[in-house]
Amino acid sequence: MRYLSQRYSMKNAKIAGVLTDIGTEELGHGEIICAIIYQLTKNLSMEEIEKSGFDKYYTDRTLGIWPQSAGGVPFNACEFAVKGDPITDLYEDMAADGATLQEQT
Repeated sequence: MRYLSQRYSMKNAKIAGVLTDIGTEELGHGEIICAIIYQLTKNLSMEEIEKSGFDKYYTDRTLGIWPQSAGGVPFNACEFAVKGDPITDLYEDMAADGATLQEQT
């Protein structure tokens, strides 16, 4: 959503196009993750849900897919920023991607 939201304030059409491509690709990643989670959880019994520790999430969402952090914090729009200034937005993109890379290592 970060990239797709930022593309509208980009003055350079090529950069706006790149942000559209990146945003579309990232949404595809979310779809893949949701499909995997759905396939792994669609036939769980209540006993399996409780045993796996999935019961707190299940109480809030049943078997619906809603992204949240490993600590249980639900996704919200505060996870991305749009300032409307191309340099600020691109800098924020690099900082967010750098933080993600640091978390993975």
